[in-house]
Amino acid sequence: MSRLFARYVRAMDASEAVSAGPTRQAELLRSGTMTSRQLTEATLTAIERENPAINAVVQVLEGEALASADEADRRRASGQDGPLLGVPIAVKDDLAIARHRTGLGSRAMLHDASQDSDLVAALRAEGMVVVAKSTLPELAIFGFTESEATGVTRNPHDHRRTPGGSSGGSAALVAVGAVGIATASDGAGSIRIPAACCGLVGFKPTQGTMPSSGGWHDLSTQGGLARRVADSALFLDTFGSFADSLVEAAAVDPAPLRIGVSFSASAATKAAPLDPDVRATVRAAAETFRSAGHTVVEVDVPYGVAAKALTVRYLAGIRDGADGVDRPDRLEARTRSIARLGRPFGPRAVEWAKRKGQEWGGRAHDDLGVDVLLTPVMSGPAIEVEHWKGKGGLATVVSMNAFYPYTAQWNHAGVPAVSMPAGSTANGLPLAIQLIARRDDDARLMALAGQLERSA
Repeated sequence: MSRLFARYVRAMDASEAVSAGPTRQAELLRSGTMTSRQLTEATLTAIERENPAINAVVQVLEGEALASADEADRRRASGQDGPLLGVPIAVKDDLAIARHRTGLGSRAMLHDASQDSDLVAALRAEGMVVVAKSTLPELAIFGFTESEATGVTRNPHDHRRTPGGSSGGSAALVAVGAVGIATASDGAGSIRIPAACCGLVGFKPTQGTMPSSGGWHDLSTQGGLARRVADSALFLDTFGSFADSLVEAAAVDPAPLRIGVSFSASAATKAAPLDPDVRATVRAAAETFRSAGHTVVEVDVPYGVAAKALTVRYLAGIRDGADGVDRPDRLEARTRSIARLGRPFGPRAVEWAKRKGQEWGGRAHDDLGVDVLLTPVMSGPAIEVEHWKGKGGLATVVSMNAFYPYTAQWNHAGVPAVSMPAGSTANGLPLAIQLIARRDDDARLMALAGQLERSA
């Protein structure tokens, strides 16, 4: 440990360590500067302090968390180590935690889980400390985190704004500094949209690389939300399956790339007008990359039938999710309406859509002659809470798709994509850009994200 870092950790108290992120938290624990129990107690205190204003927590798991922290400290005292041993984490309430209800943001879920999901089991095996379950909209459907079951979750940067969705509770907790990292899942933008709303790094890895992925007919993948690229890389490296180390990649600038800047939107009807601040932010990122030696060109992404086949998987996945709850009659009326839109899509239609996604995802970058795409994440900064309150199912889907027309197609393609913080508006709302790479090119995408972060 360097003398500079030693001075840093001596000055850092437990409350500061909570928001330091998992990379630094692991260093603090490994150096003996603090114990997992101390860090966990400070995290629980931060959640208790911050959550009333943002409503991002479904359940605090205090007793289990402290027991897990003590076990992590015992493991470390016995000579064990691990990348994230003893580090606290919040878990989005779409992952099963044994002996607790997996609420999915719904009043329709009644039974406790009999066992941990694969990712939660992996978190425990690594020695991470699960401190809370975070909020999401019903069945993870929406790009905002509001439900009849848990109420409205609010953005720490402006409580009148949404933290996005569906991983809005996880994003709000990390952004407010109540936890260093939280799990998130992304079926149509649900890691990247909350990251953009809250000023975080939101990396959606290649489909199939993380445990507990595969929802919505393989549109959805698990990941995490964090403040820094290195933290995202550490989490994904620890639990995912990648050809190359993402941690190593994040620390090194990539070789010169051909980057395509695109404002092409894929909306069911007409995309919402792009906010001038968002457009300027994307163009500024393009200049940053050009200055770093990359070739930057403007491209138009042709979203044809193959790309738009994602609608079949999305609506069929929502239908299947609605069919799988304990009490379908307790689903929100809007959710039931959207689920009905998926009724026409049987197994043959779903398999056709999956094939089209694979085909399109396999050629999209090559057809454009680029290594990475640079796009907006959404049409503007975080939208107001309850913006879609009272709208019916179809109206919500169409309007939401118009505001978020830059993310879902890349789930359909199965490729990695990351939302990166890129400054803020005059009134302090976070701005972001999206980077999208070829399938299995996660390490190079992480390297580019790290380079952008260092430049800022």
